[in-house]
Formats: sequence, structure tokens, C-alpha cells
Amino acid sequence: MSTQINRTDITPRLRINTDLARRMIVGFIADQIAKAGMKRAVIGLSGGIDSALSAYLAAEALGAENVLAVRMPYETSAENSLSDAESVIQALGLASLTVPITDMANPLIERFPDMSNVRKGNIMARLRMTILYDQSAAWSGLVMGTSNKTEILLGYSTIYGDSGVALQPIGDLYKTQVRELAAALNVPQAIIDKPPSADLWVGQTDEGELGYTYAEVDQLLYLLVDERYTIDEAVEEGFGHAFVEGVWQRVKSNHYKRTMPNVAKLSRRTLGHDFLYLRDFTGR
Repeated sequence: MSTQINRTDITPRLRINTDLARRMIVGFIADQIAKAGMKRAVIGLSGGIDSALSAYLAAEALGAENVLAVRMPYETSAENSLSDAESVIQALGLASLTVPITDMANPLIERFPDMSNVRKGNIMARLRMTILYDQSAAWSGLVMGTSNKTEILLGYSTIYGDSGVALQPIGDLYKTQVRELAAALNVPQAIIDKPPSADLWVGQTDEGELGYTYAEVDQLLYLLVDERYTIDEAVEEGFGHAFVEGVWQRVKSNHYKRTMPNVAKLSRRTLGHDFLYLRDFTGR
């Protein structure tokens, strides 16, 4: 898919103040955990940059002893997924647990021989979230997400899988910004440099599935979302029309993944419509 035609480089506009972002996210994690009446967090550690950065931020916010990193490999998981996750665990001194999911996933996968890789990946993602929430109860920690803004906008996640979490600390950082902050926090370079992958099947990469690079789509999403550009205005910046239309359609069609399930309004005070109090409210 053609994505650009001699456009102005928007990357400088995506750059962040890493010190400020770090302080804000660390404060957010500590605040959200405390408001839930807890002191600990549980995180799925895949060996990728998003979960690694999230672990670094959580350890700073809560103390490494209060962060449980759970590795959940499937039989096709890349070897460096486990080793890269282990490097983060060792560097930070995190509590950790490894729970293989092959024997859990395969009975369902084998029941449907024509199952696509996407369906298999969704099963794995939902099993992993089941394990994290089980450990949340066992370890008294809140499940912390690791999704970035690019993935959330594009719906590149599994509903009630990796999107089923209690808080999303890096959910307002585009993938480009995740890399920038990860470098500032000294996340291992091997993790920063490797191709992003959900590691759901052999050879799978995020950018291969999406059909474009994070660097390309981040620049477009920044204009469409943060700068509120119209499709035509984005095209005037030099992006291919089909690329802009396709990305924006994906953002719109996946909106349901970014919200709680809609409730049909029947009463005067409907959950999600008129009853919108914060969980720490004290009034009526």
C-alpha cells in the first residue's frame, strides 16, 4: 500500500519530553493502584518493548518487589521472547512466574482443524488474560496493561484478551514514543531493536499484519487524532488517499474495543450515560 508522496516529516512533532512523561506515568500507576486499595501490579511480560517499558515504569512506581511479571509462552513462541523477558526480570529484580499455555490452548484449537491463525491468536490472548486475573486474585495485585496508543486506535488487540486490563499506563504513547521513552529508561537495546510482534505464530510481526510500519502510521494518526486533521487535510500533507481512508476506517470500526459495552438507556440514570461518577466519589 502506498503511504506517502514527498510529505513533510511529522516525526519531530511526535517527540516527547521523556523526563516529564516518565514522571506522569509513574505517578499515574501509583495513583491508580492506590485508588483500587492495592499495592501491587500483575503484568504479562512478553519480551517485547511495550511490556518491557511498562515493567520498568511499574517497578519505579511501586517497587520491583510489588510487580509480578508473568511469562506465558505457547509452543510456537520465539526463544528470544522468554530470554528477553528474563533480561527485564533480572535487570529490575521483579517477582516472576512462567505459565506455559500450550496444554490449555491446544484442546480448543485442535477441535477446529480449519481454525485461522487469527482465531488461534485470540484464544492465546484470552488465556493469557485469564492467567493474569487469576494471579491478580492470588497475589492481590491489579492487572496492568501494556498496549500503546497506536495499537489501541487501530484495534490491534484482542477484546477481553490483552485489552482486558484495569489500567493502561502507556496507552497515550504512540509506538514511536514508546521507543523514545524505552531508550531513555535504558530498556535493553535488543528489545528496542527487534521487530514488534505479538508472537502468536511463527514469523508473525505487527507490521507484517498491518501492512505498514509504525513509523508511517504514527505520523498519520498524530495528524488525524491529536491535530484533528480531516482526511483531505492529511492527504494534502502527502499521505496516499487510500492509506488515509483505510487507517481512519480502521480507527472508526474498532471504536467498540476502546469503550465499555454500551447500555441501552431505559431509566433516568443509566450506567455509562448519566451515572458517571469516579470510583472514589463521596457524594450522591
